[in-house]
Amino acid sequence: MFNLTKPLKAQKDEINYLRYIAMYQFSLKVASCLFPEDSTFFIQRSLTTNRIRNILTEDKKLFLVLRAQDNLFSITEISGQIIKNCTSPPSFRFIIKNEVAGFIREGRNAFCKFVINSDPSIRAGDEVLVVDEQDNLLAVGRAKVSGEEVKQYKRGLAVIVKRGIKNVYQDNSKGN
Repeated sequence: MFNLTKPLKAQKDEINYLRYIAMYQFSLKVASCLFPEDSTFFIQRSLTTNRIRNILTEDKKLFLVLRAQDNLFSITEISGQIIKNCTSPPSFRFIIKNEVAGFIREGRNAFCKFVINSDPSIRAGDEVLVVDEQDNLLAVGRAKVSGEEVKQYKRGLAVIVKRGIKNVYQDNSKGN
């Protein structure tokens, strides 16, 4: 946090740049949900490289992190909820048995044996959502195996959870 600039309002060309990254990483539909035309964002840049690192919401909460190593996004609770509402299951999701939902919500990793469904287009290393059987967002993280492999495995990690969602969102609006 100390090697970042103060949050500055993002310019239109910066938002377009971020929207293109989201299109590449997720899809056109998700990119338009994450970065709507009329939205305001703040960005923080690296002091050493001057590259964008954090994207903050209008009220300066962490929205997305632009990773230095691959120039792709790490999702947070806020952006994960937007992606979940913008897509229908199982897109971008690992669906976990309800019996382990509490552990995942606390930030513990998700194991293959508890995954009951997944998006077949997920590749190992992708940013994913971890949801329960009712499509409640439990956590966001990085897939260790592909969406196809997870269905075959009975052992091992499926998702390294980065952020567990401790508060349950009571949002029933879903995009298609």
